[in-house]
Amino acid sequence: MAKLISRRRMILVSAAACGLPLVDRTMARAEAEPVIWKGQALGAVATLVLNHPDRAKAEQLIGHVVKEVARLEAIFSLYRPESELSQLNRLGALAMPSEELVALLEASRLVWQDTDGLFDPTIQPLWSLHARHFAQPDADATGPSAAQIKRARSLVGFEKVNFNRDRVAFAKPDMGLTLNGIAQGYIADRIVSLLREAGITSSLVDMGEISAIGRRDDGTAWQVGLADTPGGFTAGDMVIPLVDKALATSSPDGFRFDAAAKFGHILHPRATSLTPPCRRVTTICGSATTADAYSTAMTLMEPDEIRAVIAKRAGLSVDLITAAGEHVRLG
Repeated sequence: MAKLISRRRMILVSAAACGLPLVDRTMARAEAEPVIWKGQALGAVATLVLNHPDRAKAEQLIGHVVKEVARLEAIFSLYRPESELSQLNRLGALAMPSEELVALLEASRLVWQDTDGLFDPTIQPLWSLHARHFAQPDADATGPSAAQIKRARSLVGFEKVNFNRDRVAFAKPDMGLTLNGIAQGYIADRIVSLLREAGITSSLVDMGEISAIGRRDDGTAWQVGLADTPGGFTAGDMVIPLVDKALATSSPDGFRFDAAAKFGHILHPRATSLTPPCRRVTTICGSATTADAYSTAMTLMEPDEIRAVIAKRAGLSVDLITAAGEHVRLG
């Protein structure tokens, strides 16, 4: 579920793990030169565009942002062996979890319930099975065996994760969590909170998912372009203005396990279909955490199912491309 992002000057281009751009994030230059930081957050190339009259203070604030991103990665990273998440996956339980891990598990549970289990961070054993299978030089092109998939799916189910402020524990051995479908949004929200507390009123925060603080320095909305094809953003593609809103995009084309590109990284916890109903889903709402999780789940949902979720969630809108190539705007 991790999203890798490439960049060029003043144009933020979201690229998938396979190197194909899914989303172009385009901004015209503001009248005053913003301070721009580029780094990484959970494996994604991250960018912060900060409008501030005092460049020295802006750069000092960016230093605080870098430290906060590193602190949160030490909790949520799936690949750092000493992160809280890695320890949980290795041991099956974690005592005295951080406040942030518990908060993200609570947010995950809400979306898991709201999407009938389609957003499920316990999908990691099924993801790992596909990764191991296709890493073999003689891998069967049809994917893992039915028995292997059945075994992996028996470990999936967020109801099997027990957590509170004192402890997180799996109900079964060999379970695993991935927070890659929600943690980038959470990090974006935390950075937005940090900047707002410092008095920032104009910034674009991209930690793999985007959140806008106010408007650009010239008073216009931040502009986010959505590429409808892996070839990149074109003049005919959708451009979404953002003011005090967050945006997240998911696509099965973000990463493919196999050379034939039949097995995408967004896996259904129950169904066996290789073709998700949506080719690209972009969600817009007030929280990057929420937008991130829903965009992941909605890739696996039909438009009518997405409409039903939107009806229950005020302020949530969706822009999507179906597997058949139909462009749909909901909410």
